[in-house]
Amino acid sequence: MGDSPISSLSDLARLRGAPELSEDASAHLRSELREAMANATWFTVGVMAPSAKQALAALRALETSQGWDPMDVVDGTDEDGPVFLKANQQGGSVRIRIEHGLGQGILITGHGEDESQPSTTWGPLPLDFFPAAGSEAQR
Repeated sequence: MGDSPISSLSDLARLRGAPELSEDASAHLRSELREAMANATWFTVGVMAPSAKQALAALRALETSQGWDPMDVVDGTDEDGPVFLKANQQGGSVRIRIEHGLGQGILITGHGEDESQPSTTWGPLPLDFFPAAGSEAQR
């Protein structure tokens, strides 16, 4: 993966915001993430972005890449500014609020059926980490 200091998902955990990744690094992390996510039953997603539009676009790309049904925005904002988006796959809901002082990126937390399966969070991943629908890199 070249000279990138990011060689595994665990390297992301120490970061406040998503790093720039080469396509090789992104492909490697997508593969690792796919395997890690296979052990979870459902997910929550946090997206830190400069705007609600960018946050929602990142969530929709993730949903498409995973084959998830789109979640419904139940609480949003019409204000301009940096946002935090919180999506809960189990409830199918998305909430977006203005939040200053955050980095940028996608955080995904995998959950199990009960307390015997601890939750695991991956990220922050770049906002464009999940390829747009129809992209060859999605495989």
